[in-house]
Amino acid sequence: MKHLVIIGLVIPEPASTAAGHRMMQLIQLFSEADYKISFLTASNNVEFSEKIEIQKIEINNESFDEKIRNLNPDVILFDRYVTEEQFGWRVSENCPNAVKIIDTEDLHFLREARRKAFVESRIVEKKDFINDTFVREIASILRCDLSLIISEFEYNLLVNEFKINPSLLFYIPFLTENFDKSKTRFEDRKHFVSIGNFLHEPNWQTVLKLKQIWKSIKRKLPEAELHIYGAYTSQKVLDLHNDKDGFLVKGRADSVEDIYNKAKVLLAPIPFGAGLKGKLWESMKFGLPNVTSSIGAEGMQKDLPWNGFVEDSDEIFVEKAVKLYQNENLWNEARENGYQILESVFNKNLFADSFINKVSELMENLENHSTENYLGKILQHHQLNSTKYMSRWIEEKNKK
Repeated sequence: MKHLVIIGLVIPEPASTAAGHRMMQLIQLFSEADYKISFLTASNNVEFSEKIEIQKIEINNESFDEKIRNLNPDVILFDRYVTEEQFGWRVSENCPNAVKIIDTEDLHFLREARRKAFVESRIVEKKDFINDTFVREIASILRCDLSLIISEFEYNLLVNEFKINPSLLFYIPFLTENFDKSKTRFEDRKHFVSIGNFLHEPNWQTVLKLKQIWKSIKRKLPEAELHIYGAYTSQKVLDLHNDKDGFLVKGRADSVEDIYNKAKVLLAPIPFGAGLKGKLWESMKFGLPNVTSSIGAEGMQKDLPWNGFVEDSDEIFVEKAVKLYQNENLWNEARENGYQILESVFNKNLFADSFINKVSELMENLENHSTENYLGKILQHHQLNSTKYMSRWIEEKNKK
């Protein structure tokens, strides 16, 4: 039996984060391909995490070396580039024949570039991409044998703008299997909804944007409410709650499906970010039309019509939200658009076999693949002479 070791930044929380849902989908793919799976992490986020078998590891500790040698995996999956930075050199020293894969989740340097431009109230420029995160993240991508890219936009950015060899990348978005279409009709739904984990800065900024535009929607729809859901709700989020205005902060969602089946429209004026937005993918799956921004819809629809509206102007966003809330025919059309996107863009059958086959090919031809990735070898050499010795120094310091 082939053996996969996942080194997780955190324990997956599929009910709280899109990243957690993504990781569980990857675990399922490998499990269906008959891999033995070991999940290693230094994290302690256990309260809302998925119940999977966890093996604890320590950062900057030689105990990891013995553990990874004993596990002797065929494939290592790093959860985000920061995990590869921390443990990649140890994996290379102790398991040189293992295939190394990063699940990027999203391109962190892209999100950082957009955040900086957002804070400075300007349009993002190419020079913004070349930040400290870019250097670290691209180096990790080059050191590994394969990087999983969740957004087609981000795949094209890496290949066309930054000339990353496509052989090092694999585009695999959220995956949709058979699902039951929502039976809750337009007339049986009410209110708007927004959802997002508040440890993620774009979600906080989205709620602040909603606070700004909500009164304009409320004036046109006085009976409507906006229900704000999200894990890790801080006091600053709770302070936005206002019963009189119908701006209601609800906290952690026990069941996204239940919430989406009761609401009429999802609002997601996401101002910056990267990757794919789990809330929008789920809104399609659970039959809930939405109004979002161009950043929100990025990489999710190809040439297909959106399941609602994509608007960046506050004024037009409000207009479209009200229109979608009131017009049953438009609402039903938007819902069907979402189902079509799921079938055409996110269908699991489009990706599952080709992904597992790609990993198998790497296992069989790893030496040739590594030889052709000469930039990765250069970066690996320098990492083993910088990150390695910094980690060793910390390790020795901690012993004293």
